[in-house]
Amino acid sequence: MTILQSILLGFLQGVAEFLPISSSGHLQLAQSLFGLEDVPLLFDVFLHLATLFAVCIYFWPKIWALLKCFGRWVARKERPAETIDPNDVLCGTDEAGRKTIIAVIIATIITGAIGVVTSKLIPDMPNKVICAGFIVTSALLITSALLEKRQEKKVQASAEETVASSSSTSTQAKGISVKQSLLIGFMQGFGTLPGISRSGSTIAGALFGGVKRSAAGEFSFIVSISAILGAFVLELKDLGEVSSSIGAGAVIAGCITAAVTGYLSLMMLMKLIRKGKLQWFAAYLIPVGILGMILL
Repeated sequence: MTILQSILLGFLQGVAEFLPISSSGHLQLAQSLFGLEDVPLLFDVFLHLATLFAVCIYFWPKIWALLKCFGRWVARKERPAETIDPNDVLCGTDEAGRKTIIAVIIATIITGAIGVVTSKLIPDMPNKVICAGFIVTSALLITSALLEKRQEKKVQASAEETVASSSSTSTQAKGISVKQSLLIGFMQGFGTLPGISRSGSTIAGALFGGVKRSAAGEFSFIVSISAILGAFVLELKDLGEVSSSIGAGAVIAGCITAAVTGYLSLMMLMKLIRKGKLQWFAAYLIPVGILGMILL
């Protein structure tokens, strides 16, 4: 692999990792077009680690808040009243933070169990199946958008019937429930298949479970941290193969490109999530998926 090819793959990873279009599917198709079918899976994981760095930088305030919640939980200390934020679903209160931490653990365990199975399928996944996965991702994005609009109408109707408006805001910071984390973990595990977007399926799973839109996006990327680290550990056995078949320079160039473009695409995606525009990506995935199944 040349450094230029590595930079192109890093750019593709950085863009596709956070946008709900399946980075693994696009990487596998790109490697096939470049004639790089023998690239170790660990190279893909290195690129995922680079975009994980972008996640940690972007969401550091949220991650730090959860770590402080965990510290107070262990030390059995009360949270200062002035730091409580009822509008922060994930960690606005210590109870919400504890629930979110437990949810991350549950979702990670489920994702890991599914990932062990899907990792054996990835190397032999035909390109046509990957392209079919793009269409499946589109269906998830459209369905979750329709479901969310329906839920918003119900909430709006019930809010109009509520006399005391303060009661509706005091319960917003409730964290992620066990039931929601089970669904999110399954959807994230499903998203480990090439062609199925991890971020798209995880966000869709959160929305299916009734998580608020912005919190669904935040939790999707926070829970990806442990999932990507787990995948890296599983593929460490290929470390020697990466250095011999690709080279350190190409790996570093790809990772830097993935980290920079990943941060920029993450900024754009969070804006689209808040506006409820994720279904827009179906307009790209559906024709690409259909053309891929016909031409590849």
